Amino acid sequence: MSTLVNQFGNDSIQPTQKSDRTMSFFSTFALWLAANVVITSVLTGMFFVPDIAWSTAIWAIIIGSAIGAIPLALTGKIGTRTGLSTMVMTRAAFGQKGAILPSIVNTIILIGWSWIQAYLAGLSLNYAVSYATGYSNVVLFVILTQVLVVGITIYGHRGVESLEKYVSIGMLILSTVVFYKLFTTYDVTSLITMQLNANPELTTIIAFDIVVATAFSWMSTVCDFNRYAKDEKSGMAGTYFGYVLASLIAMGLGATVSGFSILTGMEQTYDPTLLLVAYGFGFVASIVVFLSVVSTNVMALYSASMSFMNVFSKISFWKPVAAIGIITVIGALLQEALMNNFFNFILLIATLFIPVFAIILVDFFIIKKGNYDADDIVSDRKGTYRYQNGFNLVAYTAYILGAVFAYYFTYMQPLFIGSTILTFFFSGAVYWIGMRVSNQIQQPVDQNADRSVNL
Repeated sequence: MSTLVNQFGNDSIQPTQKSDRTMSFFSTFALWLAANVVITSVLTGMFFVPDIAWSTAIWAIIIGSAIGAIPLALTGKIGTRTGLSTMVMTRAAFGQKGAILPSIVNTIILIGWSWIQAYLAGLSLNYAVSYATGYSNVVLFVILTQVLVVGITIYGHRGVESLEKYVSIGMLILSTVVFYKLFTTYDVTSLITMQLNANPELTTIIAFDIVVATAFSWMSTVCDFNRYAKDEKSGMAGTYFGYVLASLIAMGLGATVSGFSILTGMEQTYDPTLLLVAYGFGFVASIVVFLSVVSTNVMALYSASMSFMNVFSKISFWKPVAAIGIITVIGALLQEALMNNFFNFILLIATLFIPVFAIILVDFFIIKKGNYDADDIVSDRKGTYRYQNGFNLVAYTAYILGAVFAYYFTYMQPLFIGSTILTFFFSGAVYWIGMRVSNQIQQPVDQNADRSVNL
């Protein structure tokens, strides 16, 4: 048993060393491409059409992704510069003890995300096996999916990085083939001019807001992987372009398949395998959808484990991976209940985490002038980030106000322009004002003078 455990990943919350920084531009690009060309993104795009026109949906996806990926890449830059995982990095703004709550919430949300993904992967794998052998058992294949996810994740970031390279190549090939098949088989003009819903649930602005919120949903994981980037420039560029391209492919595919399925008299469904089978790609699509979901769930499980380790830092990496993996299997069996609340789940993430990362970005780039003492964030030897008994009360005040703002204007009085971007700027502004008023603007830390991590 000990021999097997020794082969597992030994990832920790300590700042990454130069020798561990293996991700080039291509590696980072491939990772974020593979993570986001995934079924939930396809599902998101499917809901846009026919509430809004197909061409309008594509523009909303392009612009929303291009804007949403900016704070995503900036947050990743902090991870590359400090070498810290995302939730450990929150200690700098929220305090040594104050970072515990975001870590717990992030772990729970990533578990919920894995539930949705595992169920969809189980559906796709079940279709592939049923197509080939006639055997069908969704529950079994949901369990097998997460067993595979745990088996990959337990080897740490190198296992994740290796997987994403191959999956991203497969995603690009398949998406090219599928788009070619769709646009050469059906009339594109009819898609562009198709009749819209008389009573749409989504508007163009809300669709745009959802696209931006989807990008924000990845901010709680980005540093977990970008801390292994070789340099800030390649890390930011790989993250930005990988995410934007993936979002356009996945959501664009969802909008396109949704439109053509309605035009051909098919029933609209969230399972793209059932839609693509009509085009002769059902079996292949089910396999690729399965692999894409596995790649995303590997990242979700990895980040959930790193978030857990921010609270319990002495635990071995493989233990939370195994424990959380078991929890995700149980939750994934909720099946349809997960899908019925998919958009509410996305909006919940936005409500809980947009204020967090607005605060972090303001703290790092404006309050701390782009410098964190990574060693003290982890060790707390100097007490630089203790604030008020381990809690930054200004950050918590800004977070609570931001979360209330997001909740009110998302659920109570929805804004016609959406609340994602407004919540981001509101939370950041409240934090900046609070730090100024409380006179907590500190002198920037000189990392070169006192830091053992070689970047």
